[in-house]
Amino acid sequence: TGILNGIDMEHNNPATDPFLPAPYSAADPSGKTACKAALQEKLGLNVDPDVPIIACISRLVGHKGFSLITDVLHEIMGMEVQMVVLGTGDRQYEDFFRWKAGQYPGRLSAQILYAEDLSRRVYAAADLFLMPSRSEPCGLSQMIAMRYGAVPIVRSTGGLADTVKSCQVGQSDGTGYLFGDYDAGAMLSVIGQATGLYRGDRAGFDTVRQRGMTEDFSWTRSADSYRHIYENL
Repeated sequence: TGILNGIDMEHNNPATDPFLPAPYSAADPSGKTACKAALQEKLGLNVDPDVPIIACISRLVGHKGFSLITDVLHEIMGMEVQMVVLGTGDRQYEDFFRWKAGQYPGRLSAQILYAEDLSRRVYAAADLFLMPSRSEPCGLSQMIAMRYGAVPIVRSTGGLADTVKSCQVGQSDGTGYLFGDYDAGAMLSVIGQATGLYRGDRAGFDTVRQRGMTEDFSWTRSADSYRHIYENL
């Protein structure tokens, strides 16, 4: 039996997070716009509320799927998006994103460091959260992203498949985007779907975002799963 990790729903709460320039919630998400503008200004990105921000907050290692991102970064940036990469890891990925940030000024920010306060601000500003892991026993980042209203784009593996509900075929409970094959083209296709919804149907995108923000990823849910196992035994 697999039991998902939980997150601290109070610690990860955009309504009370002291690191954010403006509070917001699923019921009143208006403050997220201010968070987005503040991060764009802080990181030297073009301040534009209509350009989707794709965030990656992770260890920069191959296991997390960064080879897929480096293979098609030019095509991703061709979708007229902004991208923020935050984390440290293998030198090849650190150097790659630093280099590409210079090629896409105002559109790509490479923050090669660990900073909890900045990570919260990135979650809060992001419209989309990219996590194309080769494997992921559970994962916390996709759950935190949804809590902060960043719609996840993940590979359908392990805990990512267990926590993100696909909205690609119009399910009424969809919370994000999934792709199956460990393939850069497959990932690029769903990024296109996600950015297409953002630009073509903002109300639909906001509905997906709100579903993610109201998901129960608490330890209470995980504890209930443990309790049910013991009762069944």
